[in-house]
Amino acid sequence: MATTYLTRTPSSNGTSGTTFTFSAWVKRSGIANIPRIFEFYNNTSNYISLRFRDDGSNASKLQFYSESGGSGYQLTTAQSFRDLNAYYHFVMVVDTTESTDTNRLKLYVNGSRVTEFGSGGYANIYPSLNHNMNFNNSGNVQYIGRKWENSDYFDGLMTHIHFIDGTAYQASTFGETDATTGIWKPKTAPSVTYGTNGFFLKGENSSALGTDSSGRGNNFTVNGTPTQTIDTPSNVFATGNPLYKWSYNQTQTNGNTSFAGTQNQWQGASSTLGISKGKYYFEVKITNDNGLSNGSSAMLIGFMGLDDYNISNPSRNLVALYSYDGGEIFVADATNSTATTADYGTFATNDIMGVALDYDNELISFYKNGSAIATNFDYGAVATSDTLKDGKTITPVFVSYGTNAVSANFGNGFFGTTAVASATTDASGLGIFEYTVPSGYYALCTKNINAQEYS
Repeated sequence: MATTYLTRTPSSNGTSGTTFTFSAWVKRSGIANIPRIFEFYNNTSNYISLRFRDDGSNASKLQFYSESGGSGYQLTTAQSFRDLNAYYHFVMVVDTTESTDTNRLKLYVNGSRVTEFGSGGYANIYPSLNHNMNFNNSGNVQYIGRKWENSDYFDGLMTHIHFIDGTAYQASTFGETDATTGIWKPKTAPSVTYGTNGFFLKGENSSALGTDSSGRGNNFTVNGTPTQTIDTPSNVFATGNPLYKWSYNQTQTNGNTSFAGTQNQWQGASSTLGISKGKYYFEVKITNDNGLSNGSSAMLIGFMGLDDYNISNPSRNLVALYSYDGGEIFVADATNSTATTADYGTFATNDIMGVALDYDNELISFYKNGSAIATNFDYGAVATSDTLKDGKTITPVFVSYGTNAVSANFGNGFFGTTAVASATTDASGLGIFEYTVPSGYYALCTKNINAQEYS
């Protein structure tokens, strides 16, 4: 989360100034800034960082950069990293004792060594043989998630952060290919020698996110109020998708799970995960109703079809609970839109709305503070075309008119930065929710999607 970071100041000189390895699993929440994954700082002429760099439209290139004795060294990928749903495994290796200059700096992404790099101002610059990078000394500061100048905060998630002081390792030391899925996954206990200033930050304890698990005792200080999450490289939960929305005036924060309108126009976004089979449930907490009860603003919470979605006409291809001076169910496909005549009541700040979708039977249910207000509404009987059914991909959606705001819980167990109070689980036991999940329904996460889509 922005303005949160970890920091440590070593009390001893490190094992090496020429050789180290850094490994981390990283999931981004945005691409607008130039965030630091790590930065180790001696002074303005001697520091190293792994960061994202601006490629002309956004910060999407991965770059290792070092200032060392007045000289700059760098690797900048030609590849962009704009996926805000996936974890990337980044490994940075420095070993200036290598006789071949191109082996002195290495980058790995998801197990593969990067071989395509930028040009011009981003051309590779390698250090000289046996060059001391001069960053790993007593009193030098280690930052995770921030630049030394108190800026360029990382916005997203990080886990299994390793720093190896004095040894160059390959990516295969920290990750491996799953024999069943073919997906690159973490090794939870890699066999490495960490060295004097090395560390291993798992982030598995919410009260000790800076605890070093390497055995070296190189603990970090937590700054700000970071939120632990059950989202992991092995099981990713849905969030809002800031790259796929129909108004750039809507703001998304808290890892793209909190949504706020900024003016009197339609604003909304889909989620990062879609479905085409099965039963799913999610919750939305209204954090600012701002006129929902008197019709001066409006809100829709439900599901939207992606395959036939027209970003210039967001009133099509969705089924949602529509709050506008009273609630109704709104169904819109490519050619038709209709709303129920039922009044499900107004929605106000702190109300928690639940949405349960049975894709296979084209049914949707809505809940308010744990009580059903509409059960098994047959949206398939209302839609005149197949934009919301018949194998189409659909995804959760939040739409607002005005400056109202919500926070969504897709099973991660939080509304914004506040943990749910009751912590009930879905049918798989993977999702954590405020209210009882309808029987047979699941949180929207990759493990549940895989289990239902391919059953």
